[in-house]
Amino acid sequence: MSDEGFTHLHDELLVEGHAISVYRSTFRGPDGEEFDREVVRHPGAVSVVPLTDDGDVVLVRQYRAPLDRFLLEIPAGKRDVADEPPEETARRELAEEVGLVPSQLVPLVVFHNSVGFCDEESHVFLGTGLVETERDLQGVEEEHMEEVRVPLADTPAMIASGEISDGKTVIGLLLALRAVEAGTATS
Repeated sequence: MSDEGFTHLHDELLVEGHAISVYRSTFRGPDGEEFDREVVRHPGAVSVVPLTDDGDVVLVRQYRAPLDRFLLEIPAGKRDVADEPPEETARRELAEEVGLVPSQLVPLVVFHNSVGFCDEESHVFLGTGLVETERDLQGVEEEHMEEVRVPLADTPAMIASGEISDGKTVIGLLLALRAVEAGTATS
């Protein structure tokens, strides 16, 4: 992939937060003109569609402060352990949030959430052959989240109605459904 004449010149840290950093980044375009953009740097994320043997997906209903409301989502978390492979982060996050360990973890997609301002890269997996383990809830939001099990086949209607609106969850559920229908849901 080429930069086609664009050059990243430098970054000025504006905000160093818990989960993100915000920079004023300066670039030079192909015509030599310099321009600034506010850029959010994020460590990346993982999420897992945990699919039970009976065809249910395990979702979490979790409070999301930026929206000031609860959302129904697949289990997910930040890639906040240095050099940890995405698969290991996914296994750890799934165990922490819903107390499940997948015997199979199938990559579904890697996508970029909001490329207009953020560099976050999200890895989505399908987890099958689930085995129970102890949960290790992290933070106030997780301590108050609720586990919700629904048939995977019901999720497209939940997406269409707006009951499920989180991007990673929409992507993960639709790709998991496609994998199940195609018979590629296990590695």
